[in-house]
Amino acid sequence: MDNIQQAYTLAKERYAAFGVDTDVAMTALEKIAISLHCWQGDDVGGFENPDGELTGGIAATGNYPGKARNADELRRDLNVIYSLLPGSHRLNLHAIYLESDTKVDRNAIEPRHFSGWKDWAKANNHGIDFNPTCFSHPLAADGFTLSHRDPAIRQFWVEHCIASRNIGDWFGKELGTKAVTNIWIPDGYKDSPADRSTPRRLLIESLDKILAEKLFHNLDAVEPKLFGIGSESYVTGSMEFYTAYAVSRRVLLTLDSGHFHPTETIADKISSILLYIDEILLHVSRGVRWDSDHVVTFNDDLQAIAQEIVRADALNRVHIGLDYFDASINRIAAWTIGARNTLRAVLNALLEPRQMLNQFEAEGDFSSRLALMEELKAMPASAVWDTYCQQKGVPVGMDFMRVVKDYEKKELSKR
Repeated sequence: MDNIQQAYTLAKERYAAFGVDTDVAMTALEKIAISLHCWQGDDVGGFENPDGELTGGIAATGNYPGKARNADELRRDLNVIYSLLPGSHRLNLHAIYLESDTKVDRNAIEPRHFSGWKDWAKANNHGIDFNPTCFSHPLAADGFTLSHRDPAIRQFWVEHCIASRNIGDWFGKELGTKAVTNIWIPDGYKDSPADRSTPRRLLIESLDKILAEKLFHNLDAVEPKLFGIGSESYVTGSMEFYTAYAVSRRVLLTLDSGHFHPTETIADKISSILLYIDEILLHVSRGVRWDSDHVVTFNDDLQAIAQEIVRADALNRVHIGLDYFDASINRIAAWTIGARNTLRAVLNALLEPRQMLNQFEAEGDFSSRLALMEELKAMPASAVWDTYCQQKGVPVGMDFMRVVKDYEKKELSKR
């Protein structure tokens, strides 16, 4: 019996004393598919115009060598990531990652421009989620898209989002798993506006046009934000706006953990939102002082998010995606660290003795509830995680970095 198995045997006994079956927890984790964000691999450049300026309040910092320059390189990078993650996972794709020999404007994109992604996903058993790209474009240069006062510009972005929904629906049909197509726009003002209502009325009109056609292989989501670079004082698509819109239109609400005040956590929002909306989408990120999209670490915020999903018995109602981009370190490592941390957080949440915690709470025994919550922080969850990775045939502990470093030497260093 190796050290990993010995540690797991002891951990299994420790958790069993609290009524938790670690094997059941690992089986539940197998069903969780994290949607990896394609834009970590190339700093949100895309292949529409890789040398174009990144706009919309988005900034990728750093110039670590080896970023993907085309779709083939990005797919090779992703293959490495998936090989380091236990379980079967998805890809979150932006519209600017199309493949075309000729220039295609965003309101003219079609499924055929993403056939390479479909073939790759089908061959590797990955579902694909999709996003219209409403930034880094001349018609978004003044900071407004779907809420623009110019009807022609507004219509362009409506057409782009309709095309994106159709592509998401096509991915869903082709791959046999519904795509989540998420709409985020950068619209807003740097300073305080005189009229906050008109842009929001225009946004409602645009969204209603976009969502008019019912699609059967696609799930629609709308994503709010508190502020952004260049929209510090006013964001058209605020949390209040999109919450009301999602409830009234029965679409998914996206909660990005970097899109709120630095002292806020999205964990507390999950149970409230799920009382009114059937499903939600998470973009798991880590903001530092602002929406800076740092690599997800195994911090209290991440663990609170996972705990809330599991405690609400909502694993089948919450779509978990990642959203960060760090160009200051090896991009493969950044992807892997964030994804493994997210999976570990879900596993830790699954290892909680929920029945015991709920009983203490129902009985008003808050002292025992607190004592148990604190005791759980020192439980040997890492032994369960190591065993899960071993069972799934992926590296245990820091061993994944050997693969990352080897790939950097053989592939990334030559770019």
